[in-house]
Amino acid sequence: MRRLQPLLLLLIAIVAVLLWQRHGEVPGAPAGTPGNTVATRAAAADDPMASLPPQARAMVQRIVGGGPFEHSQDGAVFGNYEGLLPQQPRGYYHEYTVETPGARNRGARRIVTGGTPPTVWYYTDDHYRSFRRFEVAR
Repeated sequence: MRRLQPLLLLLIAIVAVLLWQRHGEVPGAPAGTPGNTVATRAAAADDPMASLPPQARAMVQRIVGGGPFEHSQDGAVFGNYEGLLPQQPRGYYHEYTVETPGARNRGARRIVTGGTPPTVWYYTDDHYRSFRRFEVAR
């Protein structure tokens, strides 16, 4: 049993590193902590939305333009019940669906904005388990 313990710890460490690389964020870091890879920093310097999938960039344009939106939930108040975003009064955050190619439902991808008009922007691809803050050039 004692021989298995170091192997189990190594396996857990490997999984944690792989998950960290997949999301580009440090686990447990505050919401909106940007990825720390050279490619992410370089892309962000040129285009603050470069790290977003094309469907998310298209949704940002619809949000900025006031629509149209495909889902009735788009623009609805986001409650921040997970507590991962900075605390704000109810009604501050709104959520929008980011289409997922091949998904039969709304999928797990969302943009959450803060303020009216939006002054802060967050993206999640795992249905509110984590968020990445991004900037929108105006």
